[in-house]
Amino acid sequence: MRGRSGRRPGKPDTRGAILAAAREIFAERGYDGSSIRHIAASAGVDPALVHHYFGNKEDLSMEVVKAPIEPAAVMEEIFAEGIEAAPENVVRAFLGVCEGPVSGPAFLGLLRGAVAHQWQALLLREFFTTQIARRVVRRLGTAVDPAELPLRASLVSSQLFGLALARYVLRIQPLADAPREVVVAAVAPNIRRHMIGALDAGDREAV
Repeated sequence: MRGRSGRRPGKPDTRGAILAAAREIFAERGYDGSSIRHIAASAGVDPALVHHYFGNKEDLSMEVVKAPIEPAAVMEEIFAEGIEAAPENVVRAFLGVCEGPVSGPAFLGLLRGAVAHQWQALLLREFFTTQIARRVVRRLGTAVDPAELPLRASLVSSQLFGLALARYVLRIQPLADAPREVVVAAVAPNIRRHMIGALDAGDREAV
């Protein structure tokens, strides 16, 4: 339920109210359609109080999702060797997150929650699309048409989420127990096409 407008700095549940409002707004409007002002109004606090507790909108979204990674650091890992090596590094970094002793249980918990609950699915989708996949394709610069970025981001997301579900949640064999580098070699060509390959079916030779 939405609270009335007004600053509530003295109440101990203020931080929780902001998080609850942010979860609702992000799930309802998406990351791009949300603002600190929207979230503050829903929580019944002054926007300055949201900034006080959580900084900016990106920091708040990270807290809402409880993301187990730092997107900026992941981007540095993916693009450390340039664009040509990025598709393989995307898969390698993603598997590293899924199999990390801390990040793995946290991420897979988010994924299982997203499968079971629509609001968690919406939040995880928004986080992954805006903070990970979109950052990846933006790093490509002039290598691809900017108009294709949203589709490319969603294709990368679908490939990686499908991989996570099959390998770690459903544990489909032999994929579940395949060595990491075998999985990288098998999946990276699809990621490469989604990132920098031709998306138009008309660009491919007829068979």
